[in-house]
Amino acid sequence: MSAPPTPAAAPAISPQVRQLATVGLVVGVFLAALEASVVATAMPSVITDLGGERLYALPFAVYLLTSTVSSPLWGRASDIVGRRRLYLWGVAIFLIGSALCGLSSSMTALILARAVQGLGAGALLPLTLTMIGELYTLAERTRVQSFISGVWGVSGLLGPLLGGWLTESLSWRWTFYASLPFGVAALLLALRFLPETGRPRPARLDWPGALLFTAGSGLLVWGLEQKQWPMVAAGLLILLAAVLVERRHPEPLLPMRALRERLPRVAFAGNLLGGAAYFGVIAYLPLYAQGVSGGGATSAGAILTPMLVGWTLTAILTARLVRTVPLPRIAQAGFAVLVVMFAALTFAVHAPLWVTSVLGFAVGTGMGLAMLSLLLAAQESSAREDLGAVTSGVLFARQMGGALGVALMALLIGSGAIESGGFQLAEGLRRAYLLALGLVATAFTLSLLLRAAPATPARKPAAGSVTPE
Repeated sequence: MSAPPTPAAAPAISPQVRQLATVGLVVGVFLAALEASVVATAMPSVITDLGGERLYALPFAVYLLTSTVSSPLWGRASDIVGRRRLYLWGVAIFLIGSALCGLSSSMTALILARAVQGLGAGALLPLTLTMIGELYTLAERTRVQSFISGVWGVSGLLGPLLGGWLTESLSWRWTFYASLPFGVAALLLALRFLPETGRPRPARLDWPGALLFTAGSGLLVWGLEQKQWPMVAAGLLILLAAVLVERRHPEPLLPMRALRERLPRVAFAGNLLGGAAYFGVIAYLPLYAQGVSGGGATSAGAILTPMLVGWTLTAILTARLVRTVPLPRIAQAGFAVLVVMFAALTFAVHAPLWVTSVLGFAVGTGMGLAMLSLLLAAQESSAREDLGAVTSGVLFARQMGGALGVALMALLIGSGAIESGGFQLAEGLRRAYLLALGLVATAFTLSLLLRAAPATPARKPAAGSVTPE
């Protein structure tokens, strides 16, 4: 196999400028992380204000769907036209969607605004991780990743509590407005300091694949939510057609060339299954805190905090472990923790809220171990010209899993249980936990296929980049 082409030289930048550019990227990550942790706490109040209990899952699922489907398109486009310009557009679209969410006067308007918001969110994390991957070697990236993980920790600790406080003190609308000042800061820092890290090259974007993935995923998620089985079947057929198109396209939306290798395939599958289990559950935990335990919006926010903090702390630990422990071993340990914890959660649906919080923290630790190690392994096994597509593809799998997980768990829990709460909701959540258990057990089995080989030597930074002092 021929060696991957040498990337074009990146613009030479000073350590100070690179640090400021990295801060701008981290603020963008904080924007996405804050959204994930703040808004979930407000949804029980949203449906009280706007109605539409039967549509409870759709603001989550639509956001995950549009961010998921657009993520690989942003990534592949950045391989072709460069990263910086698309990152700026992504932040701007996200902010427009956030403002529209806060202004929504109906559940339909909120769902549409969340679609716009998700479209912008699809650019934030994949482009940030791709640019970090180009500006830093693997050894340097572990330190930057620790910083990024710390951002998730802050948002995980403060976001749910902030969302609950804003909802109870002002209005649920302020949970969407809260992201605006951070988005503006990310835009200004990126405009001033962020260099162009990609190597623009002539190529065709995979619009047929993008349209087919969008249509198929949308029909599948909507059909599951509304129990329209012909729609589900049509979605699956369209997704199959999308895969066939991807296999023949010269510049596919998903990195089909990388997926021929075992490690990227397992990374994609592990993120799909883990994302379905994790994001499917956290969509309903705030409702559980209010509908079963009788807490308010702040309690609904507090139940998410341990999960997000657990993910953060172990992501920081993983970023340090990769120097000495093979990435497959870290992933296997993470999925093993997830299997044990989701099994425990099935027995804890009627336990006090603090028991769920403790188990949720352990679930977060499993996700922190598994998700980051699989992402780093997929990046290190990929050619530089496919880095954007591979990074966004792994995140695509995780978010697509989340969108499907939310819809499937809504089906298992049932709209009647969501409306009535109490014992019915707790038993519905037990069924959701059992689904999550099956998903992570499958992911653990797949992770055992990976050899515990030493980590790939750190990729050299792009020419012209500088080593941190």
